[in-house]
Amino acid sequence: MSQMRPVMELVLTLVSPDAAAAQAAAERARQALAAAGAGVKAPKPLGLGAYDLPLIAEAAAAEAVVATELDGLPVDACVQPAAGRRKRLLVADMDSTIINVECLDELADFAGLKAEISAITERAMRGELQFEGALRERVGMLKGLSTRALQQAYDERVRLNPGARTLVRTMAAHGARCALVSGGFTFFTSRVAEAAGFHLNRANTLIEASGALTGEVGEPILGKEAKLAALQDEAAALGVPLSASLAVGDGANDLAMIQAAGLGVAYRAKPIVAAQAHAKVDHADLTALLYFQGYRDDEFATD
Repeated sequence: MSQMRPVMELVLTLVSPDAAAAQAAAERARQALAAAGAGVKAPKPLGLGAYDLPLIAEAAAAEAVVATELDGLPVDACVQPAAGRRKRLLVADMDSTIINVECLDELADFAGLKAEISAITERAMRGELQFEGALRERVGMLKGLSTRALQQAYDERVRLNPGARTLVRTMAAHGARCALVSGGFTFFTSRVAEAAGFHLNRANTLIEASGALTGEVGEPILGKEAKLAALQDEAAALGVPLSASLAVGDGANDLAMIQAAGLGVAYRAKPIVAAQAHAKVDHADLTALLYFQGYRDDEFATD
């Protein structure tokens, strides 16, 4: 590794819900990186189950060593340049990322169609179906559903994922702009954005008439390209480069914004997303994204 170029100042962040596993992984990673020729410092604790390892190495080589050494451990890892870690912009997906469910699937349950609609959702999130067409098809199947089901689904089914509110409120408290951008619906994003502390939200609109869904969705549909455009628009409005942004999501329609962001994170993601994101979170909660940015737990904004 020491002969590879370009070498640069990097930081490896390790996060786990198992504090002992994180500590052991940090020491294993340090030893493996040192053996591979990296200049690596002792692990620095950021919080319970979270460590930074500053290093000088070639990024791809360091990532390969870490992936091999930590394979099978309940630890999330992120290798990135040490400079510019704290982001000025957060753009987050909603369904199955900031919240625990796919809202459209939950609405389908009230119509007795959850199995059919969730199967289409799964294929779309895996990138097997074109998102816009899949959304129109699923919404069309809900024609005639009472609009009362929307509030009932929100009240009974929607919960913030662990760490979501802390992630958003901490970044906002440190001056970041936080945007919730969803291929779902404004009925839900407006409520979730308020609950988590986002500054703004963008999503699709369900068309309704006479107290029921018409089976139509407002055009144009917010899909993969619109999510990327939202990231670009918000960065431009802030006057910051995309390198100062963080994007997080789980489905194929999140991939473009994840790849374009300075730090793109796959959260409990579909394989197509996990394989192409800068980092992934499969074990820890959403506060891992704070640790990835170098926040210590005593800097977190908590209720």
